[in-house]
Amino acid sequence: MFSYENLREYFFKLDPEHAHAIIETLFKLGGAWPMSLEPIAKRACVIDPALSQEIEGLTFYNPVGLGAGFDKNATMIRALTALGFAHLELGTITPKPQSGNPKPRLFRHVKEESIQNAMGFNNDGALEVAKRLKKLYPYAIPLGINIGKNKLTPQEEALKDYEIGLKEFSDIADYIAINISSPNTPNLRDLQNEAFIHDLFTLATEITSKPLFLKIAPDMEPQEAIKLCSRAIESGAKGIIATNTTIDYSVVEHPKEIGGISGKALQEKSYTLFKELGKAFYGKTTLISVGGIDSGREAYRRIKAGASLVQIYSAMIFKGPFICQKINEELLECLKEEGYSHLTQAIGSDLNA
Repeated sequence: MFSYENLREYFFKLDPEHAHAIIETLFKLGGAWPMSLEPIAKRACVIDPALSQEIEGLTFYNPVGLGAGFDKNATMIRALTALGFAHLELGTITPKPQSGNPKPRLFRHVKEESIQNAMGFNNDGALEVAKRLKKLYPYAIPLGINIGKNKLTPQEEALKDYEIGLKEFSDIADYIAINISSPNTPNLRDLQNEAFIHDLFTLATEITSKPLFLKIAPDMEPQEAIKLCSRAIESGAKGIIATNTTIDYSVVEHPKEIGGISGKALQEKSYTLFKELGKAFYGKTTLISVGGIDSGREAYRRIKAGASLVQIYSAMIFKGPFICQKINEELLECLKEEGYSHLTQAIGSDLNA
């Protein structure tokens, strides 16, 4: 009998990046034949009024989205939509195409259900990705674009790279996420300072009226993260995405000494920082939680800590393609257990206790 566990056993014998390439090919084929996706969508898409929200003028029919990094080049949009995601964050995309860091650069930690990646923003570049999006946009669900700087762009010219990304995607994205927190581009995290954040978001609000989000690292001290996010919000950010991957290699048993770790090993670290951000910003801005979310119960914990939306990535690799369905069905159970008729009643409920 077919099961994802059997399929996973086969894929886990392959190099992780090769396995991802196979999945991308299959998803692209599915997208080219939409009829083939209908049976999948009927099962995976959980549509219930209790889960639907209007945020920043956008409709999210459930709170579960795909985190940046899985669909770097906007090639899998239709297939991912059929899997039940209510929003997709595409990228990270840089102005110029780049091949990324030397291989091998993607590793599994099966015991910890985690991924370690040192990809280095490998992508087709803004112009090529924009061509694909123009054929689809506007789309059935919100599409976010995660933008970053090219590896060879000097720090003093970083603002120009983000300006290019903002201008390229302003008319073909529903929101734009600013990535200055990846550990895989040299010195990128040095841009996590108040002066750069102020300049970047001030510039961004002059370029686009689309919602802007700041994605931050999980390795910051809470007070430092709060100060940085405060400056971003003051300068025009509409929300915070927390968190990116961690460079705390102690969270897995046999780490590589490169890249960032995502997945279950990041769960508590990500939650701990997110909870502090929830205390500081719930009710003041939109909060999106990502990092180690692998179940409806975990998603619900983030929602009660102030998250309006959650994102997953690594959980799909370890739990299977119907993870969205499982999370949303569990969320509905959680709401029923606590006597809530709508998700918004649960958002931030732990902060009010």
